[in-house]
Amino acid sequence: MSQSGFNPSATESWKTLKNAAAKMSAFGIADAMTDERVSRYQAQCAGIYLDFSKNRIDDAALAGLFGLLNDSPFASLRAAMFDGEAINNTEQRAVLHTALRASNAELGARGLAAEAQQIAEQKQHIKTLSEKIRAGQWLGATGKPITDIVNMGIGGSDLGPKLASEALKEFAQPGLRCHFVANVDGELIRSTLTDLNPETTVVIVASKTFTTQETLLNANTAAAWFTERLGLAQPFSSPHFIGVTAAPDTAIELGFLPEQLLQFWDWVGGRYSMWSSIGLSIAISIGFERFEAMLDGAREMDQHFLTAPLEQNMPVILALLGIWYRNFLGAPSLAVIPYCERLEQFPFYLQQLDMESNGKGVNREGAKLDYQTGPVVWGLTGTNGQHSFFQLLHQGDHVVPVDFIGLIRDSLSLPEHHKVLQANMLAQSAALMSGKKASSAEPYRNYPGNRPSNTLLLDELTPKSFGALVALYEHKVFVQGAVWNINSFDQWGVELGKGIAKDLLSGDANLDASSRSLIGKMGW
Repeated sequence: MSQSGFNPSATESWKTLKNAAAKMSAFGIADAMTDERVSRYQAQCAGIYLDFSKNRIDDAALAGLFGLLNDSPFASLRAAMFDGEAINNTEQRAVLHTALRASNAELGARGLAAEAQQIAEQKQHIKTLSEKIRAGQWLGATGKPITDIVNMGIGGSDLGPKLASEALKEFAQPGLRCHFVANVDGELIRSTLTDLNPETTVVIVASKTFTTQETLLNANTAAAWFTERLGLAQPFSSPHFIGVTAAPDTAIELGFLPEQLLQFWDWVGGRYSMWSSIGLSIAISIGFERFEAMLDGAREMDQHFLTAPLEQNMPVILALLGIWYRNFLGAPSLAVIPYCERLEQFPFYLQQLDMESNGKGVNREGAKLDYQTGPVVWGLTGTNGQHSFFQLLHQGDHVVPVDFIGLIRDSLSLPEHHKVLQANMLAQSAALMSGKKASSAEPYRNYPGNRPSNTLLLDELTPKSFGALVALYEHKVFVQGAVWNINSFDQWGVELGKGIAKDLLSGDANLDASSRSLIGKMGW
């Protein structure tokens, strides 16, 4: 499946790239810019167009990156992932989020007929339940139809559904409101519930294990609210609670009714789970047909990732450019700037997708790495970001590659507003590239330029193009993990602090002097 002990930094292609990077100090993006470069440095798929011509890269460096990719376990790992092999080697799990949007025929051809049946059953459950709520046929304990849906989850059980519901609010059903509670901070759940009517509220408890501390504490607080306001003796068994989990027995032990549980499986990683039953709140908001359109967009990107020549393969191109900046040009971070307010949550979503996946310091065999892996991912919508951190992007003393994301058409915007928004996005990418020399009298007006960026244009923001956009970045992260020979599908770094917090709350923690002092300050 993979090349045991593969070390990218020990390959000839890595050395070639080191030499290519040393020559980049004399390379000017603006000087290299031609119509012919733009026509070659572009790719498209599923209503998304990528222009990567504004990068500090030439044909020789690109060829070196493709050489590194071919040296790596990428091809075997990609095939193994789609075929359901246990590429998450530290947990011995398959990685099959792509199966959630594949056709039955595709899954059958890969020997995944049993998984196809499980997926179909849960999709039908999502369809039935979401349509019942949307039609006003799911009634609360007092006989009133549901108007408010509270999704309680954290990490992938929150970020994906929240992103999708906001991004696709153009298609949301009037009269239904979705709310998202993730943080254990009690203010959030208190302020959320304060504005709701318990008679017309349903809570979706979304947790893979149904043991997540933050989610269960929030769920118990919501249960107490229903008991206080509606007199429900067993609120988890009422129509006001729905569970989504890979551990149904645990949910049933807590009081959830089997018929009000949706399931997914341990081969669906949390940060890849919005394509599964975790996406119930999305289906309720935009309708099951549009939820399926979102899956179809992701599936189209999956097929592109599997079949497009590497030189035209969008996830591969974005991944290799990221490796180029991270490992050879010394850029430790990536800024993602959507010029669409509805994609405000997208940089936050990518922070988990990318940094939880590729923030690793050992390879797949457990050996310490001698090269850098995942970048710090951050960002904000334009034009807001222009009035905060763009100063650093233009005149800071280190280079930050940027992914600009824009819409060609936006039916929710106003024509004048949308043109100004588009102009700002184009102006920023052009200014980062070209810069402007200052006079000796005003050195503070110097813009170095030669700052790299990609521009991704969506025809419009629809469920299909949104699904393709998310899948594009999923596969980008996968490619980088394959080249770095790390396991992109575990997250052991999350566990240590959680364990200490549990011990601390039980009084069993063996704490350092600073932590003991802080506990005293908090009055424990």
